[in-house]
Amino acid sequence: MSSTSPSTPGVAPGLRRLILPAVVLIGGALAVVALLGGSDDDTDPVDFDVATIESGEARDFGPAPESPDGPWSEETVESYEQIIASLTVSAIPTAQINELGDSGDPRLAWPLADLLRFVGPGEPTEVIAGATQRLIPSLQIDSFAPWGSVVDQLLAWDVPTPAQYFDMKQALYGQVEPKWGELFEPDADIDWRLVGWGGVGIDDRAFGVNGPCNCIPALDEPAVTPADEGDWYPDDAIVFGVVIDDEARAYPKNIMEIHEMVNDTLGGRDIAMPYCTLCGSAQVYLTDELPAELSEEFGRPVMRTSGLLTRSNKMMFERESRSFVDTFTGRATSGPLGDAGVVFEQVSVVTSTWADWKASHPDTTIVAEDGGIGRSYELDPLQGRDDNGPIFPIGDVDPRLPVQEPVLGLITDDGQAIAVHVEAAANVLSGGREQLRIEGFEIRLDGSGIRARRDGADAGGHQAFWFAWSQFHPDTLIWPIDFR
Repeated sequence: MSSTSPSTPGVAPGLRRLILPAVVLIGGALAVVALLGGSDDDTDPVDFDVATIESGEARDFGPAPESPDGPWSEETVESYEQIIASLTVSAIPTAQINELGDSGDPRLAWPLADLLRFVGPGEPTEVIAGATQRLIPSLQIDSFAPWGSVVDQLLAWDVPTPAQYFDMKQALYGQVEPKWGELFEPDADIDWRLVGWGGVGIDDRAFGVNGPCNCIPALDEPAVTPADEGDWYPDDAIVFGVVIDDEARAYPKNIMEIHEMVNDTLGGRDIAMPYCTLCGSAQVYLTDELPAELSEEFGRPVMRTSGLLTRSNKMMFERESRSFVDTFTGRATSGPLGDAGVVFEQVSVVTSTWADWKASHPDTTIVAEDGGIGRSYELDPLQGRDDNGPIFPIGDVDPRLPVQEPVLGLITDDGQAIAVHVEAAANVLSGGREQLRIEGFEIRLDGSGIRARRDGADAGGHQAFWFAWSQFHPDTLIWPIDFR
C-alpha cells in the first residue's frame, strides 16, 4: 500500500509498520553445477553456479498453541459484539476485553488482533495486547508494532477459528468502513484470518473519475506519449513493460507506486494492471471476456484497490459487481464473478529499465509524465519504504530464498508452480544464450528483464518477491536450484 495516502477517518492515524529484521543472506561454497533438466527433456541443461544463489533466513516462532474444537459460546460472541459497538480509537470496553483474554481459548487472539489494528496507542493497545498475551503466553509482542507481531505469529502457527469469526470480523470492518462490510461475504473463497487493513481507505470511485480520494487512487485510461517524448523519465529507472497484439507500453514504476492500479486499453484489449508494492508484483489481466450475462449486467470490469491486504498482498475488487478478485491469480473469489467462476487471463509483465525497454521496443508508448490528469509524480515516492523487508505480517516464509528475492512465477500445464530466479536467468541469457527451456517454457531477455513464452505464445508470467510467490504456491520448484 502506498504510504502517501491518508488514513481512513475515525481510525488510528498513520501506518503502524512491522519492520522485520534484515534478511541474513547465507552464501555457499562456489561450485559449478550441471543442470540436467526434467525427465521429459523439456528443460535445457545449463552450467550455472547454483551455490551463488543465496538462501533466506528461517523464522522460528516456536510451537503452536493447542486450540480447542467447536464454536465459541453465545456469551463470547455477544461480548465481542458489545466491544465493537462501543469501540473508538481512544476508548475500549476494558471489562469485556479482559473476559476474552481470561477465556483460555487461543483462537480468540484473532478477533483481539483485529481490534489492535484499529485502536490508538496507550491504554487501548495495552489492554488488548495484555488480553492476547494471556490467551497465548508464548506470544512475543513487539511494543512498537503489536498488531503486526501478533498476526505474524498467528499466521505462522495457523491458529484456527470457528465459523463465527467471519461475522465478528465483518461487523468490525463494516463499522470502520461500511463499504468493506458490504464486500465481506460468508461464502467467499477467502481465508478471512489473513485479511487486514492496509492503512488506507477503499477506492470506490466510478470509472474515469481521477479526483482526490481517501484511498490509493486507480488511474483509468492514462494518457500516453511516444518513446521519444519520454525523456522526462530516467533511462535507468524501472518500467513495467507490456505487449499485447504487437502494441507495447511502458508503465513507469514511480507512477504505479502512486496508483497501484491501472485500467487501460492496449492492443485493442481492455486490461487491468494491479501493482502490489509490498509484493514487488505488477500483473496485467485481460478484462474484456466476461461471460455475456455478466457483461450485460455490469459492463466493463473496473478494478479498484480495496484498502485491505491478505498476507501483505493487496486485495483488489471489481467495482461494478462488488466482487473480490485475487490480485495474484486473477481468480474472482466472491460476488457474482466468483459465483460464475471467473478467472481473468493473465498477460506477461516485464520489469526492465526504461532505456533497455525502449531499445527492445522502439515503437513503445509510455504513460505521460502527468498521467494525463495533470499530476506530478516524484521519481521515488516511497523513499525506500520496503528496503528492510515486508512491513506487514506474512507469517512463516519458505527459507530457500531471501524474502524479497525477485522471481518470475510460472505455472505448467499440469499445475506445477515454478519460480525462475530472475538474476540467474538474466545472467545466463545475457551471456549470449538466446533462450532457456524450462519445463515447456521458453525464457528470453526482454529489455533488461525476462519474459516467458509457451508454444510460441505469451505465458502470462509475472515477477514478484519470493515470499509472495511462495505463499501462494508453497509447492513451487525453483529454477535452477531444483533442476540440478
